Amino acid sequence: MEKMLDPRLLRSFIAIADAGSFTQAAERLNMTQSTISQQLARLEDAVGQSLVDRDTRPIQPTAAGERLLGYARRILALQHEAETALGDPAGTAPVRIGVPEDIVNSQMAEVFGGFAKNNRAARLDVTAGLSRDLARRYRAGEFDIVVVKEAVAEPDCRASFPEPLAWFESADRQSDWTDPVPLVAFPPGGLYREAMFERIEREQRRWYIAFSGSSLRNVLIGVEAGLGLSLLPKSAVAGRHVQPYAAFGAEPSMAVSIYAWEKTGSIAELAERITAVLAARFRASQ
Repeated sequence: MEKMLDPRLLRSFIAIADAGSFTQAAERLNMTQSTISQQLARLEDAVGQSLVDRDTRPIQPTAAGERLLGYARRILALQHEAETALGDPAGTAPVRIGVPEDIVNSQMAEVFGGFAKNNRAARLDVTAGLSRDLARRYRAGEFDIVVVKEAVAEPDCRASFPEPLAWFESADRQSDWTDPVPLVAFPPGGLYREAMFERIEREQRRWYIAFSGSSLRNVLIGVEAGLGLSLLPKSAVAGRHVQPYAAFGAEPSMAVSIYAWEKTGSIAELAERITAVLAARFRASQ
């Protein structure tokens, strides 16, 4: 049964059925008449049935041959489709990028789109996550490019930009918060979370986690709902129903840094374009 699916035998059978002649089929496939006859015989042995009526002129498929003919054409069409797909390099070279959730905006998406258009072989694998985990995975070689938020940029960063931070509360809040102060925070490991704890303890205020959100969107929703205070990037609150909590005053900026292993080539060019988007973003937030 395995030989029945041999594309070479199926191609000879289709040629004979279409031409109605062993001679013409052999000419179409550029082989001898004896070879094409042998291939048909091998296929008939595999299926255990005669596939063409050799006594008719032109040669016609038997009932079994008619049943097989449609399957044979589909098998060869699928084979051609598979060969074409495997011969196309599109999407075969992964480019692994790690970014914090709020970094991917429309401008960054345009950069990704332009890179993909000009590099058909590339497949962009973008992972969003917490900066500390992204940094660890980059150092382990899991990413080609990574953007992270950190207290201080490492010496091997390609570029680093200050991200202004501030405390925010619901725009509906009219009175001050009483002790203990409810906080809206990211999960453990988030940089803003630890900075929040350090600052509020310097203020000698008692606190508790009233709401924890796994994404920036969820944290913003918690703040908008009046569940508590949160330390957030100023650039992330545009258009949100929140207001600055002036009682805590200014907060040190966080560094947003980009790292890339390659210094030349297409991945290095992509890192440069990402850097340009970050530079424009943080100029606008100053």
